[in-house]
Amino acid sequence: MPSVLDRLREMGLELPARRSAGQYAGAVRSGNLLFVSGAGPVSAGGMVTGKLGAELGVEAGKEAARLCALNCLSAVQEAVGDLERVTRIVKLLGFVNSGPGFTQQHVVVDGASSFLLELFGDRGAHARSSVGVAELPFNIAVEVEMIVEVAGE
Repeated sequence: MPSVLDRLREMGLELPARRSAGQYAGAVRSGNLLFVSGAGPVSAGGMVTGKLGAELGVEAGKEAARLCALNCLSAVQEAVGDLERVTRIVKLLGFVNSGPGFTQQHVVVDGASSFLLELFGDRGAHARSSVGVAELPFNIAVEVEMIVEVAGE
């Protein structure tokens, strides 16, 4: 079975360098749980910004959520050294920068969920919340944080 990094390559993706916009850790481990800080939709091409339902459509939001999940995985890699140590994506929390009347936050965050399921298979099945917010830092479209179970020290 191909490794997680091999599957990423097959998708035409690679883990970006982790970025931080504040004084916090990218991930904090407690026992076998890794609490991953919120990550935005940032790539080498810049940030995906704007409000869903106003400046951005659902498909752009789903791509932004997918990018957030990829950035979260960079923090996981940095914290544990190998994505093969991920035994389960436990929980995903997605914040969607929403214009007035936008109610498709769950569909937007599906972009992250589908990506993690494709990448990790059954290990990627997770609990999830999708929340609409009025503003996000830097006007990013989506922010995703996650809780990940990892194998031993």
